[in-house]
Amino acid sequence: MNEPMNILCIGAHPDDCDLKLGGLAILWARLGHRVRFVSLCNGDAGHFRMGGGPLAQRRYQETQRSAAVAARGAKGTVEYLVMDTHDCQLMPTLEQRGLVIRLIREFHADLVITNRPNDYMADHRYASQLVQDAAYIVTVPNVEALTPHLNYNPTFAYWGDDFKRPYPFSPDVAVSIDEVLEQKFDMLHCHESQMYEWLPYNMNILDQVPQGDAERRAWLPRLWLGDMEREAERSREVLARLYGRERASRIRCAEALEFSEYGSPLSESAYARLFPFFA
Repeated sequence: MNEPMNILCIGAHPDDCDLKLGGLAILWARLGHRVRFVSLCNGDAGHFRMGGGPLAQRRYQETQRSAAVAARGAKGTVEYLVMDTHDCQLMPTLEQRGLVIRLIREFHADLVITNRPNDYMADHRYASQLVQDAAYIVTVPNVEALTPHLNYNPTFAYWGDDFKRPYPFSPDVAVSIDEVLEQKFDMLHCHESQMYEWLPYNMNILDQVPQGDAERRAWLPRLWLGDMEREAERSREVLARLYGRERASRIRCAEALEFSEYGSPLSESAYARLFPFFA
């Protein structure tokens, strides 16, 4: 295998990366690469009965269990960092930009992934803006000068969403996650406060959540399987190009990325290195 890659996934909250990139994280780690999830907020507002420090600590522990599940049986690593900004208070400030620059530099990221800047929630929008603002600047020595700069600009990409304005998500690469689907759901199962409490409450379906642990895990795909199937369906042509039309037609669930023009241009060799999943 070539030198392990460093894949940095930056979200606003402690389950964002798992939902959008859990399958890819597992696949990269299985091949011996290093995956780091980052939550720029500490998750202290995402509940209806608890909040503040106790919730932030609970959600941190959920991220650590999720990362352990993602790394289960892998040759590589998956780790989860949680920053200490309050939920709904993330802003695109110079201080936060400096933090993101340092995160990218210190990890020597080859690929940085976040959500797109058009999103319903300010934390998500600002997380994306901060990552975009850090692109290229990670190569400038006199910005955040105490953290050694990179001599290359990483590749930057966005995970998928359903927002249509100002323009819809356009997948550039899509990867089947069928073989790791159950492991991804095991990751999501670790986020108990979200999967079985806050999100069902916010969706007005809290009364549908089972009480037992095994029953909850069996119920969980009812919330998220449709999203993963729709990602595969809208990426079908990309999947056909990458896997061949016959195999692509059998792919049930996928995770897809759209490349940002702020990152390094992707050569064929760089593309093949970053996405070593295709024959």
